[in-house]
This record gives sequence, C-alpha cells and structure tokens, in this order.
Amino acid sequence: MELIQKLFNQYRHAPLTKELMAYHQNLATRLQTDIWREALRENNQKQLADLAEMIVAMQTWTQTRMSGRPFEGKMKHFRITTPGVSIKQHVHKIKGSHNYRTPKH
Repeated sequence: MELIQKLFNQYRHAPLTKELMAYHQNLATRLQTDIWREALRENNQKQLADLAEMIVAMQTWTQTRMSGRPFEGKMKHFRITTPGVSIKQHVHKIKGSHNYRTPKH
C-alpha cells in the first residue's frame, strides 16, 4: 500500500494519457483484489479501513482527471489531503497518578 501511495503521488499531476490511466487502473485493481484479499485473510481491520479510503482516493483522482480538472490533492496516510490542510495526529498518553495541589492564598 505504501508503494502504491508513493507511485500515486509521483504521477498525480502528470498529463493524462491512455497509458497513465491504464497504469492507474492497474494499481487500483490491485488494491481491490490481491491486497484486499490478503487483509481479509489476516483479518486486519485497520488495513481494510485504510484500503477502503485509498480506493476512494484513487476513484476520486480518476473522476477529477477524466472531467478535465487538475487534481490538487496528495495521498498521505492512504487518504487524500488538500494543499493548506494538514493532518495532525494527537497521541494522548496517560501517566501515573498525579498529586495536584491547589495553591494556598
């Protein structure tokens, strides 16, 4: 999946040709067949969710480019991001108990 994401990001702005569309369709088909079946076999729910997002992203690219419009996004974390919008992931860590004291006045 990471390799397909990397390849997608390399060609996403390339001029639309029959060869590029065939290449893109081949990658999208691999996501929907081989890679999907492997994720199912492993019962990897996170990968299945990422695959579903990635498949939608690939379809969005196809629809956008086939309509003659430029594609402004980039694939990151298997999802389309748009320029100027960043994805931030927050990790909340829970540490041991804290003894907070209120200040005396």
